[in-house]
Amino acid sequence: MSTALSDTDPTQNLSPEQMRSEQHWKEQFTKEELREILAMEDWRSVWTLLVNWGVIFASFALVGWRANPLTIVLALFLIGGRQLGCSIVLHEAAHRSFLSNRKWNDRIGNWFGAYPVWSEVLPYRNYHLVHHAKTGTEADPDLSLTLPFPISKKSFRRKVWRDLSGQTGWKQLAGTFKRDLGIGEFRNQRNQGLKPGEKPDVGWHKLVPVLVSNGVILGILALFARPELYLLWPIALLTTFRLVIRIRSIAEHAMTGPAEDPLRNTRTTLVSWWERLFLAPNFVNYHLEHHLLMTVPHYHLPKMHKLLRERGLLEKALINDGGYRDVLQRAASA
Repeated sequence: MSTALSDTDPTQNLSPEQMRSEQHWKEQFTKEELREILAMEDWRSVWTLLVNWGVIFASFALVGWRANPLTIVLALFLIGGRQLGCSIVLHEAAHRSFLSNRKWNDRIGNWFGAYPVWSEVLPYRNYHLVHHAKTGTEADPDLSLTLPFPISKKSFRRKVWRDLSGQTGWKQLAGTFKRDLGIGEFRNQRNQGLKPGEKPDVGWHKLVPVLVSNGVILGILALFARPELYLLWPIALLTTFRLVIRIRSIAEHAMTGPAEDPLRNTRTTLVSWWERLFLAPNFVNYHLEHHLLMTVPHYHLPKMHKLLRERGLLEKALINDGGYRDVLQRAASA
């Protein structure tokens, strides 16, 4: 079992205010406690992969066993939630906190996380670190995901309909296609972190691993003589996955406090078992803890939350213990 520590610099590009806040809570932890929550245990990441993909193929099997509107809808929501799980694997790999070996961290993060949902570790890493450094400010590349809330119930229902009808998904995938080919002015992850004069890595070759990874899913289903079940994957990618991402984004950063306050610019949402199954895989709901120390592996975030709470460090923090329903009610309260 590996006990290596993640080596992405957790203070990279942080503001002085963020540095002081981070130092304050760190002083309440012993060196041994910090070492424990930063320790990378590769077998637990492998288990995460097995659970994510186990749920995905169990969802295929459910519809293969008995296809009806109920099982199809259930499978689409389960798959959409685990497509978020794939994105969290990508996210962990981007922070170099998924596997202790750097090369395998990125390879596994790509093939079992990023490529199946049309993304890639390296450009996401460059893009995402800006989000950590500029959380809640005008320079935050994710600000548009959470800025308009709260909104009216009618407006919120329209957003949900656009997600579940595939309108959001088509628009975003069209943008992703343009991004990978270097077309247009779409917000471009591949333009982040470039040196002066350096050109982004774009072109038709960027589509190859996406097609290969999806082809593997199709091929596995074809081995069981049910290739048509693959359709659940792109349908979920266009619909339920977009809704799950929206809910997660609202819960994490919408209606939060001042951008310069790390305890208030990010929210942790405590969830039930069914919310974890459908909406919060891989402990993604412990987002405040992740922003405080972004190199803590996902499986240690509950422990970090417990330690912070025991020391009274979360008394003024943005912690929602009412689940996603509570956050969404506030998001649609204007």
